[in-house]
Amino acid sequence: MNVRAIFIDMDGTLLTASNNISCRNMEAIYRLMNQGVKVFLATGRHYEVTAPYHKEIGLKTPMICLNGAAIHDAVTGRTMQMKTVRLNEERFHDLTAENLFNVMIHTANGLYCKETNEEIDYWTKVGQIPPRYIGDLRQANYQEVLKYSVRTGAPSHELSAVFKNEAEVINWNDGFELVAPNVSKWSAIRSLLREFRISPSEVVAIGDGPNDIEMLRHVGTGVAMGNASEEVKAAADFVTGHHENDGLAEFIERYLHKSYESYVI
Repeated sequence: MNVRAIFIDMDGTLLTASNNISCRNMEAIYRLMNQGVKVFLATGRHYEVTAPYHKEIGLKTPMICLNGAAIHDAVTGRTMQMKTVRLNEERFHDLTAENLFNVMIHTANGLYCKETNEEIDYWTKVGQIPPRYIGDLRQANYQEVLKYSVRTGAPSHELSAVFKNEAEVINWNDGFELVAPNVSKWSAIRSLLREFRISPSEVVAIGDGPNDIEMLRHVGTGVAMGNASEEVKAAADFVTGHHENDGLAEFIERYLHKSYESYVI
């Protein structure tokens, strides 16, 4: 494979269930970087809980966050590109406020949520920044929304379909997310490939979630994790191992690492 760049999802791909990067995954990435391959993170997470892992690996490439709604500079964290989503707020809150499920609103200025939970506590610990607001979101004064996340605890296609004319809808097993129309990890990747003058055919993308499907379909080589759903696997060219068994490293070692002999002229 003639690969110049790889875009790696975080949760369920790079990270273990305990939110750590395994030694094997780290070593595989280091060796790839030493070969001159550009390594990028492409995640649904917001910047503050992406940057610590980006720094841990030692990456110098921009970060794709919030499913492509934001791209951040590697050094300063400055937002290089931002795509806001506009909903009919009154209708959104009418449909979500009185139910038991949690709602999280990621904005350019921070996180607003209906209630806190274990995930948000983890984000606060890692990112060192607590939510700007916790409570009835109808009373919150937020602007410049990048992503809405609705955690219903079950697939909610009927509810999410209400927003399909206003936003890009990503359905999960425990709810759904909304970003601006035509925003995805792939749209952000396409923007960066133009900047770095890399062809999609020279790119590998690897992930496990419904927010990864577009990038897996459009890059030269799409790789689904073993823990991905059948829908995600169907969009990929390869299926590798489970994220708890270093599936990321397994693919890199098998297909992307050059042997010592290939360096000898």
